[in-house]
Amino acid sequence: MTCTEASMDALRQAGDDLADAVVAELFERGEVGKFNTLMRYVSTAGAPLPDGLPDVAREYLQATSVPPAWVDWGEMEKARLFFIDNNVHISTALSFASMPACYVVPHIAKLLSATHGLSYPSRRMAETGQFTVYLMQPDAFEAGSRFIPAAQKVRLLHASIRHHLKRENRWDTAAMGTPICQEDMIGGQMFFSLLVLDSLHRLGIHMSVEGAEAYFYAWRVVGAILGIDQDAAPKSLEEARQFLNLYMIRHMGPSEEGAHLTRQLIDLYEEVVPGTLFDPIVSALIRYLIGDTCADWLQVPRTPWDTLVKTVPHLLGVLETIEDRSPLGAWALDRLGHLTSIFELSALTRGRVMHYAIPEQLKKDFGVSGTLRRTDRWTPPATAMS
Repeated sequence: MTCTEASMDALRQAGDDLADAVVAELFERGEVGKFNTLMRYVSTAGAPLPDGLPDVAREYLQATSVPPAWVDWGEMEKARLFFIDNNVHISTALSFASMPACYVVPHIAKLLSATHGLSYPSRRMAETGQFTVYLMQPDAFEAGSRFIPAAQKVRLLHASIRHHLKRENRWDTAAMGTPICQEDMIGGQMFFSLLVLDSLHRLGIHMSVEGAEAYFYAWRVVGAILGIDQDAAPKSLEEARQFLNLYMIRHMGPSEEGAHLTRQLIDLYEEVVPGTLFDPIVSALIRYLIGDTCADWLQVPRTPWDTLVKTVPHLLGVLETIEDRSPLGAWALDRLGHLTSIFELSALTRGRVMHYAIPEQLKKDFGVSGTLRRTDRWTPPATAMS
């Protein structure tokens, strides 16, 4: 796959035909109640379909109820192992790099503001983390799981946003493209996959090539399930870098909405951090992971912690070395990561129950070993961006 301005322009106009058809028929027929029923129904895979759904909705649910035929299950098991080993670091990268990266794309920030997606900002963060956890469950694609239904809901939600913004003339399609278009969906996939790996590398986390590639592969599967055109989506980390470079050059910049959403994000996590002494570390970590240019665009405040946070990779490097060399140390750090992740989601949801369960034992149905070698450390593909 070679990214060009022309190919990206075509992706700017494309949505998700399958989900868009469901939403269009339900709303054009005035069946808002059935759409709400559909969204309530989608909770666990394999549940009986509710009565009264139009054919287009039933066909959508059936067509999207199974993963792509090309999925390599051994690679997915490696991705789960990688996630279990790095869950707290991945949560950090999602919160302090991936989400701010979304906000530094002005039309994405405008979309989030227009749909009131962050009136309760912690909800979006919790749902992002929960979606990732659903994906990394050993039974993510089996009957009774929550991942496939969560993906079905996301596609329908995106389609409803496209439908309403266009119908109500609240979106300048000529200037900004189709809302939640294919280009932006692929861009989001890069933020949650390649950018997370970049952030882990910047934090000094020990990653193998095998683990990094498996994590990226898992998000390729997610992209397919979320309706991303697989002919257009990057299939390797090198292609991902090429796409992300061009996407950033085309779209990233300052905006009032981006700065406002970032302020909400910082305020949220400053509430999560106990006391006030360590509050500035939130801004410092965002600035460290996304760089000064993007941080300035988002009006991330500079703090005395900006220099201190640069020592974090050295500290994490020491902890990772202990984990590599000591089974007891590995167990202790894994438990700490597990508990930290649970605390974070609990804090984000103000104590409301979230079905957040990281399995202690992973199935070994695919002949994959229980650990991923950390020799042959992963290095990010080269970037043209400074």
